[in-house]
Amino acid sequence: MSKYWNQEIECMSREDMKKLQDERLVAQVKHVYENMPYYKKLMDEKGVTPDDIKSTDDLHKLPFLTKADLREAYPYGLLAKPLSECTEIHSTSGTTGKRVVAFYTKNDIDLWHDCCARAITAVGGTKDDVCQVCYGYGLFTGGPGLDGGSHKVGCLTLPMSSGNTDRQIQFMMDMGSTIICCTPSYAAYIGETLHEMGYTPDDIKLKAGIFGAEPWTEEMRHEIEKLLGIKAYDIYGLTETSGPGVSFECEEQTGMHINEDHFYPEIINPETGEVLPEGEVGELVFTSLTKEAFPLLRYRTRDLCVLTRKKCSCGRTLVKMAKPMGRSDDMLIIRGVNVFPSQIETVLIEQGYTPNYLIEVDRKNNTDTIDINVEMTKEQFSDKMSDIQEREKALAEAMRTMLGIGPKIHLVSPKTIARSEGKAVRVIDKRKLHG
Repeated sequence: MSKYWNQEIECMSREDMKKLQDERLVAQVKHVYENMPYYKKLMDEKGVTPDDIKSTDDLHKLPFLTKADLREAYPYGLLAKPLSECTEIHSTSGTTGKRVVAFYTKNDIDLWHDCCARAITAVGGTKDDVCQVCYGYGLFTGGPGLDGGSHKVGCLTLPMSSGNTDRQIQFMMDMGSTIICCTPSYAAYIGETLHEMGYTPDDIKLKAGIFGAEPWTEEMRHEIEKLLGIKAYDIYGLTETSGPGVSFECEEQTGMHINEDHFYPEIINPETGEVLPEGEVGELVFTSLTKEAFPLLRYRTRDLCVLTRKKCSCGRTLVKMAKPMGRSDDMLIIRGVNVFPSQIETVLIEQGYTPNYLIEVDRKNNTDTIDINVEMTKEQFSDKMSDIQEREKALAEAMRTMLGIGPKIHLVSPKTIARSEGKAVRVIDKRKLHG
């Protein structure tokens, strides 16, 4: 069996890929200018016409789109096809204001599922696999995307959605699931529950997991691999560009290959908007080269990462993005220090704690405070207050070394931090709440 879903594209020479991207971009800019008044206005304001865009080298001339634009244009302002040609919508969770709604034609759905099929094939998936999809379904893109990709590959697909963990484990055993797709925090929860029920990875047939939709660290990867006895792979996507499958990991696991025949990536300086050379860390920007209904040009993701075109041992020539280091808007600035939740997670797992934690940031007497509630494992739990205080002190010290500031650590009993079946809520910033 081939380890590629579409070898011609995935292993295409750089010259041929550039040619394909140039052709697609020129056609896309024309399509957007003629059919999307919102973006036409932005182009007109910048004094750019479709004639100015002859290849991807001219992309920097186009204006950016941000989440604020998507909210302002809600619901139909960025639609580039008549509603009669649209067959589906998906939407973000709307946790930070008005929802963002993305539209799809039949062809958009087909291409999206194709990108997810590439991801499933890259982890060794074939028509002989049983693929258990425990991402949420409905408006969320996770479930429908991987479900569609699994169907394309021809796997037996278990459309479980998230939640009802006992049932997930029962089906996993009865059906002999070999691939699991869900958020990393839910995978860890399934693993914990499996062990609590008295089972080990030897009792299940899982070999691989495709995890995304929230940030996770290398330490968490190893934790999940141990709990479920699998190889854990990363997948990346945004509702705004289609959903999961924008990029995916191969067996080398040194970053995620971007499906750049559909999504053209740039890295910019988040402050100035200037395009940065390859290898520099900055904000990831995507241009949809093939989307028909909702084709976003130069969409700012807010994710901070780095791109590389180094040769990959898997044979794919698709550019790779590093795992995002955080988001330019998720970054907490505490007493002038930049803090990412992923740094906190790294320390916890290195110190033998579970990745179940909650960060609370507040401001008292004009000074930022950071409290981290951390769940202990059953083995770590102790009735002796002095033991717990010792542990809290040691953990606070390890955090200070990593972050440069000392948080207050609160070790709490096992299972007391609410588990999430969708995206895990890791941060409560009370400074924003009191304005």
